[in-house]
Order: sequence, then structure tokens, then C-alpha cells
Amino acid sequence: MEKVIVRYKVKPGMAEENEQLVKEVYKQLHQEKPADFNYATYKLEDGLTFIHMANYAGEGKAPLPGFEAFRNFTAGIKDRCDEPPAVQQLTEIGSYWFC
Repeated sequence: MEKVIVRYKVKPGMAEENEQLVKEVYKQLHQEKPADFNYATYKLEDGLTFIHMANYAGEGKAPLPGFEAFRNFTAGIKDRCDEPPAVQQLTEIGSYWFC
């Protein structure tokens, strides 16, 4: 099982492009429907900070890196960011109807 949270801040003027790339990832997720995988993306009040949360309960590695849309999203992430992605592994203490 793998649970991660990723936080980063895009440069001013890059939020719309970032959102479009994220939406393409969700489009592919809805088409592929990977089993045992939950994913959510949020934009904070500042309009520039994004948080991605992933939960994979399947065998092996999570499916997201294998998706073309995700590779397109990550390809230019360093150029879009003021604060680069910080990835942290999570240990669940409890949840209620959440990922």
C-alpha cells in the first residue's frame, strides 16, 4: 500500500496551464479506471499552491507514472514552479470515507 501527498507552488500566470494538465490526467484516469487507486488534487486559496493526494492499495507500483497524461504533466513541472514538488509518504491514522 502506498499513500503520498505532494505539495508545490506554481509561478504567477502558470496556474491555468497547470490545472489543464492536471485535468488531462483525470481524463485518462476516468478512461483507464485503474483498480485500487484513489487520487485527488486541490488548489489552495492563494491560487498557486497545489496538493495532490494518492492512495494505492494494489500490488506493485502505483499506476500513475505509466500514464501519458501524467508524464506530460510532470515533464514541465520544474519550469512551472516557484516551489518544487515536495513528496511525502503518509501513514494513515484514521479516515472516514476519504481516499
